[in-house]
Amino acid sequence: MTRMQRNANLAAVVIPFLAVFVAIVLLWNRAIGPVDLAIFAFMYLITGFGVTIGFHRLLTHRSFATSKPVEYLFASLGSMSIQGPVIEWVADHRKHHAHTDEEGDPHSPHVGGGHGLRGLAHAHVGWLMRNQGQARPWQYAKDLMEDPGMRRINRAFPLFVLLSLALPFLLGLALTGTLSGALVALVFAGFVRIFLLHHVTWSVNSVCHFFGRRRFAVDDQSTNVAWLAIPSLGEAWHHNHHAFPRSARHGLRRSEIDVTGFVIRLMKGVGLAWNVVEITPERQLAKEVGAERPADVPVAA
Repeated sequence: MTRMQRNANLAAVVIPFLAVFVAIVLLWNRAIGPVDLAIFAFMYLITGFGVTIGFHRLLTHRSFATSKPVEYLFASLGSMSIQGPVIEWVADHRKHHAHTDEEGDPHSPHVGGGHGLRGLAHAHVGWLMRNQGQARPWQYAKDLMEDPGMRRINRAFPLFVLLSLALPFLLGLALTGTLSGALVALVFAGFVRIFLLHHVTWSVNSVCHFFGRRRFAVDDQSTNVAWLAIPSLGEAWHHNHHAFPRSARHGLRRSEIDVTGFVIRLMKGVGLAWNVVEITPERQLAKEVGAERPADVPVAA
């Protein structure tokens, strides 16, 4: 990793973190209004789904098919999450699946950064300073590299960073009619939203390989973490995902809330998604048979 890449990643971690303290100062003794919450929720959902639907389930695992305009839209929204250019993100994640919890995994808490809390810190943030963007794109994301439109979105990442901050500012200005309202939206729905979405995504990398629950026979140490499922839009059913990586749904049981899987089903219903990969109960049961652990037992690192 070059010094410029490392410094850019450090800035992406530190600046939103500092913005949280700015938000506390700005909002001290001031109730968050419905406009502020609406802009925050809108920005969190569109960029969050850009990652979960676009970067992850569509582009990384091809869990469903859609039209090129929709594919490019989700790639653009995912870029606005400021988690790196789309091809880099996909290549890193495919490498994670190719070497899960083994040498070569970019962000396992069990290799590369030590074990225990040190490994957890490496999986959560430390890997960004060492391993992010180091997966070879022509090896791990050849399909995206061969797509001219996806390469353009990848190159335009700095513009998506600006758009990710400009959009909440403009929405705040339009909906409140004041500069102060626009600035609050910039801080709250811009920087604080980026901070929260970053750490929710990184928690899937770290927490969901460190402690939680398991029920399938898989070789890695992935887990399901129920309390993280809603803020991660369903990604925290991570053990399910590692058992069936191409599944469009990560929440495989009725009780496992998976907002992303629900949206994909809606897209299928209106004709925006097809060839949606679904895992039958029989396949799930077969995967449970022969598991080293009894079904649904808690595990800890």
